[in-house]
Amino acid sequence: MTTTNKTQQQTLRQEILGSRRLSNLLWAVIVTIGGVGFLLAGLSSYLKTNLLIVSDTSQLQFIPQGVALTFYGVVGSLLAAYLWLVLVWNVGGGYNEFNKQTGKVTIARQGYPGKNRQVEVEIPIAEVQSVRVEIREGLSPKRALYLRCKQRRDLPLTRVGEPIALSALENQGAELARFLEVPLEGL
Repeated sequence: MTTTNKTQQQTLRQEILGSRRLSNLLWAVIVTIGGVGFLLAGLSSYLKTNLLIVSDTSQLQFIPQGVALTFYGVVGSLLAAYLWLVLVWNVGGGYNEFNKQTGKVTIARQGYPGKNRQVEVEIPIAEVQSVRVEIREGLSPKRALYLRCKQRRDLPLTRVGEPIALSALENQGAELARFLEVPLEGL
């Protein structure tokens, strides 16, 4: 969800929600429970002791059942570790800042750790031609705001993933177009 803050009508800042969403947290918890459960079941069959409290693994043989369970447990645990790291790093999170005092638009996002972890694009407000709304319905709906600039490709302003409600998208686009004093395209 994007939140908007105004300070003395000179700065408009929109916070962008990255990977720290409830749905991602639920998936990380589910995959962690599944991966650790499979891993413990596979190890239980190898060690001939029950490491799982909720289930009896005494009937499992290590070859072939225990090997398969251990493999799935390792893969599930690695996937869970990746999901937790993405949540901690908040990949995709950031902000859009439109500052009339400095005459700049700043679009900043978090990435994966490394040399280019912080992705930041600054452009002069004078280069902004319009705010474009893209709405595509169907099997994979897309609702997004873009900043159309001179001699650049359109810059995305909304989060990736879950589509935003149509009314919220229209309100954000209209508010931004009014603030930047540019036309709103696509509605």
